[in-house]
Amino acid sequence: MTARPQNPDPSRPARAAAPSKPKRGGSHGVGAARPLAADDRARLLAGTHHDPHGLLGAHLVRGGIAFRVLRPYAQAVTVLAKGLRAELHDEGDGLFSGVLPLREVPAYTLLVTYDDTEIEAEDPYRFLPALGELDLHLIGEGRHEELWTVLGARPMTHQGVPGTRFTVWAPNALGVRVTGDFCYWDGTAYPMRSLGSTGVWELFLPGVGDGALYKFDIARPDGSHTLRADPMARRTEVPPATASIVTESHHVWQDELWMAARGDRPVHESPFSVYEVHLPSWRPRLTYRQLAEQLPAYVRDLGFTHVEFLPVAEHPFGGSWGYQVTGFYAPTARMGTPDDFRFLVDALHRAGIGVLVDWVPAHFPKDDWALAQFDGRPLYEHEDPTRSEHPDWGTLEFDYGRKEVRNFLVANATYWCEEFHVDGLRVDAVASMLYLDYSREAGEWSPNEHGGRENLDAVAFLQEMNATVYRRCPGVITIAEESTAWDGVTRATHHVGPGGFGGLGFGLKWNMGWMHDSLGYAAHEPVHRKYHHHEMTFSMVYAYSENYVLPISHDEVVHGKRALVSKMPGDWWQQRATHRAYLGFMWAHPGKQLLFMGQEFAQGAEWSETTGPDWWLLDPSYSAEPDHRGVRDLVRDLNTVYRDAPPLWQRDTDPGGFAWVAGDAAEDNVFAFLRHDASGAPLLAVSHFSPVVRHDYRLGVPDTVSAWAEVLNTDAARYGGGDIRNEDPLKPDSTPSHGRPVSIQLTLPPLATVWLRPV
Repeated sequence: MTARPQNPDPSRPARAAAPSKPKRGGSHGVGAARPLAADDRARLLAGTHHDPHGLLGAHLVRGGIAFRVLRPYAQAVTVLAKGLRAELHDEGDGLFSGVLPLREVPAYTLLVTYDDTEIEAEDPYRFLPALGELDLHLIGEGRHEELWTVLGARPMTHQGVPGTRFTVWAPNALGVRVTGDFCYWDGTAYPMRSLGSTGVWELFLPGVGDGALYKFDIARPDGSHTLRADPMARRTEVPPATASIVTESHHVWQDELWMAARGDRPVHESPFSVYEVHLPSWRPRLTYRQLAEQLPAYVRDLGFTHVEFLPVAEHPFGGSWGYQVTGFYAPTARMGTPDDFRFLVDALHRAGIGVLVDWVPAHFPKDDWALAQFDGRPLYEHEDPTRSEHPDWGTLEFDYGRKEVRNFLVANATYWCEEFHVDGLRVDAVASMLYLDYSREAGEWSPNEHGGRENLDAVAFLQEMNATVYRRCPGVITIAEESTAWDGVTRATHHVGPGGFGGLGFGLKWNMGWMHDSLGYAAHEPVHRKYHHHEMTFSMVYAYSENYVLPISHDEVVHGKRALVSKMPGDWWQQRATHRAYLGFMWAHPGKQLLFMGQEFAQGAEWSETTGPDWWLLDPSYSAEPDHRGVRDLVRDLNTVYRDAPPLWQRDTDPGGFAWVAGDAAEDNVFAFLRHDASGAPLLAVSHFSPVVRHDYRLGVPDTVSAWAEVLNTDAARYGGGDIRNEDPLKPDSTPSHGRPVSIQLTLPPLATVWLRPV
């Protein structure tokens, strides 16, 4: 480890020692070094010097090699080399110096003497910069796609010596110092050097390695100091502690087969059903590795193709669910280390389950140890307060027009995909990024250069992010949570739409309109639903305008909105029946599916991040356990039949894959439609949202099918239903119906969805 005093008092100013008598090491005498200029000395000690390496370390001077060392609290510093032992003069304030009659700088170490110990250590100021010119050029251009490899704390061997390279972007800083547990949080001895116009500061600290805690002590333009966590930290302390941690990965991935095959088939033409999870509360107090023992088996048993994690990047307040991020490059330490998170992703992949993570590039909190005014001035946030202050969340918005900030975020997107093998990013709050007037009244915002309300910088950022992720990470999908009718969210970035913008380049978009309308319909009493029939059919007017996910997410089961089953009217039987019918309708509707945890077994209470799902509802000793287990069994069968039925997913983005049979049966509360796969093979889905049985209900069907058989019925007894089913195959007769020459007659169970396929 780097030399450090025993039990120092960082608040105590360094004590000026009386000049010591020169000592001889080997045959070499120690001459007096030329004193530092007063300004250099003051700036060095104040942590505001841009080039400490020019003052400290070993330098060729007239008469030999000058050594200068800054070690607060040290009693003496001795230079050690082959055949050399020379004690330096004490200049006071922790500075030690001397000139040795040498022709070149030797390979040397320092012997630092404190009150009760001596420590031999490498001198950080004898090392060349550990960052290359190409890296600096790319950082300056805002185009370093692997930014995490060059900024932050990187354990490495430099000039043959193991240690950690510390780098940070702080262009407004007067100076930056590294501090941490390796120096008892007194960073006086470790000022960093400026690497020119890029605004990057760098210092290689020999002996510091994996597990060391650190922060950056930044001298702001006004001369005051602020202690900051590393924006690029790849590991953090467990909140509420805020230090960054030096880390390197030792995980050996075992998901080669998954990674090699995940891009073989486009997501849009594949089964894609998502189980949304808040990791800290799915099973409270479990670690990543403990979750890896339970979550993959649970999700695989239910048949979901993917999990989606609410944000896992580090965040100080658990009640934010991860949506107010302070550590964009660090998985939250609440459940373990970054390698522990890798272990969880690996386990899910080996179970055949894809991993999506929520990603939050829209805003960040104002914590004074994190990104806000990082180096004393607006840096990651926009310098205009009307552009930086988020009006709804008390947070700050990123300055997407600044190339370094854009680089920070674009690289962060690829970082999660490449370093943690995640298969997709669901981008939160896209609408708040796209509009300058988002949640702002007239006079509270300024139009763009064309007089419009679009945030052109955010548009360019999202396009660059998507293009970069798709280019670098085959098989990865990006998903937008975008709540407006912005044109071209899932259109390619190079295809210009009628509004004059290229597409944003996302792979999928959450269909917030479908969610809002369909839940509104289901919440009405059955007798009133006929007046709201259009709320269930309107989604098909725009279903192919984007590539959609149908989300019943965490946002819909909190803050007084009630759990999914509790939104449904009627008694407990009717609520569960409508819940099941709704899920059957959702899984058959064009688009991919997403269901938040707890809704798969009809949890009646709203979700709480402090307690998680009500797993006790599935305890066999609970009297109503069969009711909840039945709904979970339905979700399992929905996923199983869905994955085996290409009509339900192969043409999700193709209007030719859908056809109404009965879209106007408002009086009956019936919705019937056909889904077709690429070969034209059909599946008939019929949803009935009345609490009565309808016998001999006639529906027109294709005349190419000789008989139809039920493959799923949400009223089955095993799901908790009344078990009213169509037992035998249904053969069409020549009675025309719904514009088709043949039709079938079937029994519609109450509050149920039925799927039928050709026999």
